[in-house]
Amino acid sequence: MHEYLYALSRRPRHWLHTCILAFATTAMTISGLVHAESAWPDRPVRIVVPFTAGGTTDVVARVIGAELGQLWHQSVIIDNRPGAGGAIGATLTAKSPPDGYTLLMASGSMFTVNPYLYRNLPYSLKDFDYITNVASGPMLVLVNNEVPAHTLKELIALAKSQPKKLNFGSAGNGSQVHMAGEALADAAGIDITHVPYKGEALAYNDLIAGQVQLVVGNIAAASVFAKSGKARALAVTGPARSPMMPEVPTAKEAGLPGYETTGWFALVTAAGTPKAVIDKIQRDTAKVLAQPAIREKLAGQGMTPVGNTPAQLVKSIQEESGKWEAIVANRHLAID
Repeated sequence: MHEYLYALSRRPRHWLHTCILAFATTAMTISGLVHAESAWPDRPVRIVVPFTAGGTTDVVARVIGAELGQLWHQSVIIDNRPGAGGAIGATLTAKSPPDGYTLLMASGSMFTVNPYLYRNLPYSLKDFDYITNVASGPMLVLVNNEVPAHTLKELIALAKSQPKKLNFGSAGNGSQVHMAGEALADAAGIDITHVPYKGEALAYNDLIAGQVQLVVGNIAAASVFAKSGKARALAVTGPARSPMMPEVPTAKEAGLPGYETTGWFALVTAAGTPKAVIDKIQRDTAKVLAQPAIREKLAGQGMTPVGNTPAQLVKSIQEESGKWEAIVANRHLAID
């Protein structure tokens, strides 16, 4: 060691000076990154929900937002911006400053469906940095109590006998609720008419009133109406029965193999947000999702916490997009 130090001392002074500057610069850079991450957030954070209050996207955002607010010692504001299948909220987020203070609680279809569905989508996938898939869960096939169908097979038979006569409501064009209905029509070979709303909750209101006969909704919201007897549940769209409604068969058990769809909700933000901030939000969200109380809350909504990495989220979007591209084509769907 002494010999090494002696050798260094014999080097030209300018070489030593360069090394000292390099070490100092590296230390300042690391210190700056650590400080930037530890200082974020130093003001309130907004989570944009691109659908009306009361739907599943809204519920998930509020559960997670409340806990993140406590962890960050900052207010986390839920900002509902419904319309255009989530495009209004998505565009607002994409155009916000890339600093992590405006997040979007997106439904999966906004990235796996809308690029194929909308001719003039006001946002693109490259407008966002992807943080984490927060939670996922199955959908529930729900019908108005006056519909003369008590099983999925009976509903399919009814739809085939009355092409385009059955209306199904959704949270908006391109929403997960919309596409779950289109996927049902595609798998069953039936022709049903889509009625879009500005949020999932509004679709259920008209389902109960009989304005639409069918909604394939996120199980968190849809199960409330089934359990109260205000509507009838025919099937869940996951690979297994849901602990929330164990008496309801899967679509496969109900006679429609191949019909399986899962709703999921992810945090994203404007492209160009510092990686340190994105990584912090992802880690903190995963930390929140690991809490037993939060897992229990989500389970009560029929949801499974995820908390994956940005890379894993991007990969899942790429893999799922092919399925929806095919359904959009099969159903001849297009929106200006």
